[in-house]
Amino acid sequence: MVVTSRRHTLAGELLVLQLAIVVLVLVAVAAVSLAQSKATFDRVEGRRVALLAEEMAGNPLLRTQLVRPAPAETLAPLLQTRLTQSNVSSVTVADEHGEIVAATNPTLVGTLLPVDGTSVSQARGWSGELSVDGVRELVAQAPVLSVEPKHIGEHLGTVMIGRVSPTAWQRLNGASSYLLAYLGIASVLGVVGSWLLARRIKRQTFGLEPREIAGLAEHREAMLFGIAEGVIALDPQLRLTLVNEVGRKLLRLPEDCVGMSLADLGIEGRLYDVLAGTGGKHGAERRDEVVVRRGLVLVMNRMDVMKDGRRLGSVTTLRDRTELAQLERELGSFRSSTELLRAQAHEFSNQLHTISGLIQIGEHDEVVRYVRALRKHRESLDLTLTSRVRDRAVAALLMAKSALAAERKVRLRISELTALERLEPMDAADVATVLGNLVDNALDAAAAAASEHGDDAWVEVELRQDASSVEIVVRDSGPGVAPELAQEVFSHGFTTKAAQGGDRGIGLALTRLVCTRRGGEVSVANTEPGAVFTARMSVGQLADRETEEVR
Repeated sequence: MVVTSRRHTLAGELLVLQLAIVVLVLVAVAAVSLAQSKATFDRVEGRRVALLAEEMAGNPLLRTQLVRPAPAETLAPLLQTRLTQSNVSSVTVADEHGEIVAATNPTLVGTLLPVDGTSVSQARGWSGELSVDGVRELVAQAPVLSVEPKHIGEHLGTVMIGRVSPTAWQRLNGASSYLLAYLGIASVLGVVGSWLLARRIKRQTFGLEPREIAGLAEHREAMLFGIAEGVIALDPQLRLTLVNEVGRKLLRLPEDCVGMSLADLGIEGRLYDVLAGTGGKHGAERRDEVVVRRGLVLVMNRMDVMKDGRRLGSVTTLRDRTELAQLERELGSFRSSTELLRAQAHEFSNQLHTISGLIQIGEHDEVVRYVRALRKHRESLDLTLTSRVRDRAVAALLMAKSALAAERKVRLRISELTALERLEPMDAADVATVLGNLVDNALDAAAAAASEHGDDAWVEVELRQDASSVEIVVRDSGPGVAPELAQEVFSHGFTTKAAQGGDRGIGLALTRLVCTRRGGEVSVANTEPGAVFTARMSVGQLADRETEEVR
């Protein structure tokens, strides 16, 4: 048979704790009261017995009988009267040698007077606590002095009057009435207060008991620190209330960031907009937002937390998409090759159809001239690229983009100012990534503007190189970029189509990421017509050093 122990509720635990506190307070009050009562008794009764002892020491009858033989019989009535009238515990008289000659307690006669120090033997008064016949008393001792002309001031003996000190139990019994009243009142207040406090706490904790709250906290910690995504929670005042280790590392937040506001943490721009839920077309709910943060491409999702129509804050999850962006860049190179082959196949198909038609109508001389013209155009394009762009990877990319531009009826021009020497493989890969993204966006913008307005569509590429950097300039005949989106297109991860329609991408965000890692930058400006995208990045050993500084 399994016996389960009954768990205490929050109200019961609060009641027990409060009653324990009340008992401790009462014990402390009782101790203080006893100490104060003893101090008061010693002060008041000490003065009283001292006055009584001095008064009795000055009694003429006592002075006269003290020096005569057998004073006990003559002084006994005087001592008994003083005992009865003054409500004291003992009255004792001793001679000049300290031997008790008369006392209200006859058993003390003949014994030595209990003294403390030498005050009495030196004919000086004294008061304090002494043990008289085994009983602890508060006593006062006063010297009896002669007033005879020839013996004025001579020490004749000592008078001692005592008052039994009440015990701690007696003092406690005297105060038991109000202590019990205090205990009853405190108990009632403790029960009512515990019940009200428990109700308030349970209302704030949604009716959960402490063990259930502790279980939820343990589950939350296990869940937050066991998932691979970053989690950040904010209150309505945009202060961090929760962040797991993954989220803290992705955003590079300090360890004591909980409780700090976004402004205190230096978070601004695009990241601030997503976390705070501002600036979005879908309101506070943000889905799959792309944010570039310190060299990382982050994908974030934000949701408001509501309870009974009241906003409690927000929770944002974030994933590191930097590696995926790298894969997308590598896949983009394969996609460009595929597009090149498809465009060339389409172009060759059209040329073969033209040649076939000329042959069918018997224009053999025209066929020869047409083939020569195609070869001359191809050689001219190859010669232009190879003479101005000596890096094979970048030249191949431009050949692919040229075929795509021709298919979309867009002229791709290479500026006469273009001059690019051979690069290291890693440098060439990053230059090709930036150039490919900028040309793709320019082709989209130019083709869209041509289809809408029927104008001539063109894209011009200019590549310039110096000892430590490469500059890429891409101009197009598109509609340009709105001034308010000039920086947003990079920080928000827009493409040129996103600048027009609001759909988010990663092309320009990746471009800016590559340039930033190489110590450069990318910018956009409007011209007439279209826009000009300018990207600059360092290459060679200088680029490696700048990349480490950025990281």
